[in-house]
Amino acid sequence: MMKPRYYFIDNLRWVTVALVLIYHVFYNFNAQGVFGGIGGFREHQWQDVICTAFYPWFMTLMFVLAGASSRYALQHRTVKEFRRERSRKLLVPSTLGLLLFGWVLGLVNMKAGGGVLPEGLPVVVKYLIVVVSGTGPLWFIQDLYVFSLLFLVVRKVLDADRVEAWLGRLSVKGISFVLLGFFLLLGLLAQTQIDEVGNFDGLLNLYRPIYYFGVFLVGYYIFSSERIHDYLAARYLTFGLLAVIWSVYFCVCNYGVDYTSPEVLQSFSCNMYCWSMVLALFGLFKHRYNCTTLFSQYMTRSSYGLYIVHMTVCTASCLWLKGTALPVWLIYTLALIATFVGSVVLWEVLRRIPFVSWCLFGVKRETLPNPPCEGGDSNNVNRISMFN
Repeated sequence: MMKPRYYFIDNLRWVTVALVLIYHVFYNFNAQGVFGGIGGFREHQWQDVICTAFYPWFMTLMFVLAGASSRYALQHRTVKEFRRERSRKLLVPSTLGLLLFGWVLGLVNMKAGGGVLPEGLPVVVKYLIVVVSGTGPLWFIQDLYVFSLLFLVVRKVLDADRVEAWLGRLSVKGISFVLLGFFLLLGLLAQTQIDEVGNFDGLLNLYRPIYYFGVFLVGYYIFSSERIHDYLAARYLTFGLLAVIWSVYFCVCNYGVDYTSPEVLQSFSCNMYCWSMVLALFGLFKHRYNCTTLFSQYMTRSSYGLYIVHMTVCTASCLWLKGTALPVWLIYTLALIATFVGSVVLWEVLRRIPFVSWCLFGVKRETLPNPPCEGGDSNNVNRISMFN
């Protein structure tokens, strides 16, 4: 029997990417002492609450979606094909793509941060320093590539179909306890991660490999299950209410604080807010947005490319606008417009240059994917998103 396409997963993915673009505009202008960025307009800014509201959950949701999509991809691919595809779509952009294009964002970041390269360094060394400074959003696909290899070992021990069959025998109460158990486990993983790296603010704390690998596995084993989809869809209002309550509590308690600090990320309120949002959004999109339109198809097809290029456009736009005498509200508005429009234009140009497209996005121009993400429609086997 043919399984339905999971349009809601595609829609949830591109919407989350759009939120990442919005977040980075406000992040660049934040005044909360977060690592990187250009700097705020005053000591206390009410608009910084948008960063505090987005940061705890949207990358967790991205890894959950990546884990679930990886299971669907393996239903139509051998392990060898999957590994080769992951190398092309994730490893190539995060290495060759970084070498080819990372210097642009690196120079912008250095100008924004006032960084100056030491005198006397060889040109190659200077270039590599600038390139590494332009890693930006590529940390996500670097993590994801490693996870995509590690979980192939885990799945040899624990088969996903066996887990789904077990979930199918659980009662509603049983599923509730399973989800609660995983949330507690992931909270412990977050604590373990912070204990291992110490009190690092900044880039190292961004990767959080132990926590995010746990999130990826939960996506693969739990959130890929149709039983879980139906469970969450039937209770999306309940989880939505919980998410609103926790969001208000978390934002009030952490307003004006560095929301990326280990103390915040390991807190009980942060983890509860994060997972209530993941549950609420999964349920909402399954219930209301398990459909497709021409616009959603375009966004699904383009979201990976927009994610790759957006930070260069966003930071450059914010840096230029910060130097103008425009009102603050207009600077934010123009920065948001420039980030979205500029990212689309840059993606559409770069994807049409064969070698550049392969380096930056892991695909040739003529083989750009045209999702949606599906369960088992054999007519669309090759139309899985690049975020798998």
